[in-house]
Amino acid sequence: MYLLDTDTLTHLYAGNTNVIASLNAVEDSEVGITIITKAEMLRGRIEYLIKAENKESLLKAQELLFRTEELLAELLIIPISQKAADEFERLRAVSKLRKIGRADLLIASISLANKATLVTRNIRHFKQIPGLRVVNWVD
Repeated sequence: MYLLDTDTLTHLYAGNTNVIASLNAVEDSEVGITIITKAEMLRGRIEYLIKAENKESLLKAQELLFRTEELLAELLIIPISQKAADEFERLRAVSKLRKIGRADLLIASISLANKATLVTRNIRHFKQIPGLRVVNWVD
């Protein structure tokens, strides 16, 4: 299974040809995102909507939110399981990983719990996490 992180999903939605080609090379049933990635995508769109400064921006932000919701509805969303929660607690206890943000640790934990490969552009960042398989489809 491949789990796309937020950055990779953003590149997919923007039409990045490398991401599209890599995605086409694997079975649809083998690709998903974490609940954290879904939350990050929606949070970004909602913040854009709330901060819109004029009517054009407001309408554009609303359309982007609706489109993002439609696109997310087509994806397999992997939740935080008990095993992922246990992985998260284990990773939080590792002192060298304290600089990694909570959301990224949650994404890594869900990936580890599901024996998935994390598709991310931030290889160096996630490579610090023992046992996590990572690949870059963007570059």
